[in-house]
Amino acid sequence: MKLSEVLKKITPAEVSGSLDITVSDVTIDSRQARPGSLFVAVKGTQADGHQYIGKALELGASAVLVCEPIPQDRPDGVTFVRVDNTEDCVGQVATNFYGDPTSRLKLVGVTGTNGKTTIATVLYQMFRAFGYKVGLCSTVCNYIDDKAVAADHTTPDPITLNKLLAQMVEAGCTYAFMECSSHAIHQKRIGGLHFAGGIFTNLTRDHLDYHKTFENYRDAKKAFFDGLGRDSFAITNADDKNGMVMVQNTAAVVKTYSTRTAADFKGRILEESIEGMLLDINDKEVSVRFVGRFNVSNLLAVYGAAVMLGHEPDEVLRVLSSLHPVNGRFEAIRSPKGFSAVVDYAHTPDALQNVLQSIREIIRQKGHIITVCGAGGNRDKGKRPLMAREAANLSDRVIITSDNPRFEEPEAIIQDMLAGLDDEQRTKVISITDRREAIRAAVMMAQPGDVILVAGKGHEPYQEIKGVKHHFDDHEEIRNAFGI
Repeated sequence: MKLSEVLKKITPAEVSGSLDITVSDVTIDSRQARPGSLFVAVKGTQADGHQYIGKALELGASAVLVCEPIPQDRPDGVTFVRVDNTEDCVGQVATNFYGDPTSRLKLVGVTGTNGKTTIATVLYQMFRAFGYKVGLCSTVCNYIDDKAVAADHTTPDPITLNKLLAQMVEAGCTYAFMECSSHAIHQKRIGGLHFAGGIFTNLTRDHLDYHKTFENYRDAKKAFFDGLGRDSFAITNADDKNGMVMVQNTAAVVKTYSTRTAADFKGRILEESIEGMLLDINDKEVSVRFVGRFNVSNLLAVYGAAVMLGHEPDEVLRVLSSLHPVNGRFEAIRSPKGFSAVVDYAHTPDALQNVLQSIREIIRQKGHIITVCGAGGNRDKGKRPLMAREAANLSDRVIITSDNPRFEEPEAIIQDMLAGLDDEQRTKVISITDRREAIRAAVMMAQPGDVILVAGKGHEPYQEIKGVKHHFDDHEEIRNAFGI
């Protein structure tokens, strides 16, 4: 592809060299440059790509996109293009290079603090059940129809993302569903993409280590909806205080969902157990295998998106009744001894509160809740005491343990969590650093009718310690402790 085509819709501030050269590849990683590559020098949070231009040229790059002055000693045959901000441009560059994949499939983005994975994955499952080939970009895994592609980030970098979307188009996918993290929106990783629709889940404290303030975090999410066009839809959670803020400046068609107030897509629980719920959605009954009030909201978002994408409500509900929960999202495991465990990814105070309240509503006074939880290292420290407090308030017994300590000491993280407890709360809380031992201890405490919540890791089959991922799967550990 000619460099001039790769730069379509981009206005250069300065060009040194020919735009008529052929570009064979686009990369933001200098180590991946090869003969004919366009290297885009992005000023990232960890490193500045301008410092690695020499490496890209050494490996054969024939063009470089910069937002700093073009070097005077430009090598012969290499084209330099300067723009105001390479981060703003890289998404469009990737979209152009990979043939504008979102013009050839319908892409729906899901953003918010909690529920993104469930909504995106259930939509993926639903549209496959409708008979379509479908793509998925999620925290758990990316899929090109039935082919799994490993996911390193909730939302990949713009080049990886466009390449993935192009592969989906090539495989015959007509729909794709994608989690859009606040980092990805803020870093313009989704720039250049056309979204058929966007979904807002909820907003609670998270990622403040990156965004610094809650307002910055909220505005990053809102920017996604600000960018939607008139031919798109925006579905927002009317039960969240930031729900209408998200869509106040969007050009998209706005629809709402709610479990508490008037909305376009309305739902309530009629019956529930640890295995599932009977719901009323827009005055029609449907049985689902999902559990918890928060999942009613998630399923309403799924229902709304499917309807906005042109499917009949009755057909949507029929398929919804056949689908299973997402890996690591309120997954129940029964013990032969009459108690259960729930594995959930809840890693924010709000998510933990939602899961525990749902368990409490299901078991009522018939059993106790034993919670095993921790907090990730090298992440927002401010949420640690809040998580311990939520666990203690809504559980009968709590075991604080290690999550993904990363480069922090697990004991230090645990102490940060315990610092949030008052004397009364401390009476029901113990700490066991070893997560395997913590799960075993919870199982030994449990009696018939009790529910053990193992929170924080969900789908993750590892513990990250000092930069190394060690195999660790909460599901496996629970089953081993149950003797099944």
